[in-house]
Amino acid sequence: MNTIDESIKNNSPCLYYGNRLILPFHAHFLKVIIEDDILTDFSSSSKGINIKEEDDFTSLYFLDFEDLKNSVSKYESIKLIVVDKGKNIFDIDNHRKVAVYLEEKHKARIEETDEDILFIE
Repeated sequence: MNTIDESIKNNSPCLYYGNRLILPFHAHFLKVIIEDDILTDFSSSSKGINIKEEDDFTSLYFLDFEDLKNSVSKYESIKLIVVDKGKNIFDIDNHRKVAVYLEEKHKARIEETDEDILFIE
């Protein structure tokens, strides 16, 4: 299982199909920003997103979007604030701000954001 850092460093591919984004790591999700939606409720009763952890990856289902590729412009990204599973979420140094860019043929790439990218805190 990759960590968030390993996924970024190794350019590990992400995938997307319909409203599902597949990430090559496990994490604690603190915030997800997609288009104008800021998601912070990741409980099983959440109306905006469903997170399912598999053995080697994590799937995010965006319930308010039918098709991610048609919903997120090629100039925008899905922004995440995440902490690797097993790390202390209360230590701010463990919070990773990353962006996922949707590309062609169901592939997506993940990058660590620089401080210039706006995250609503």
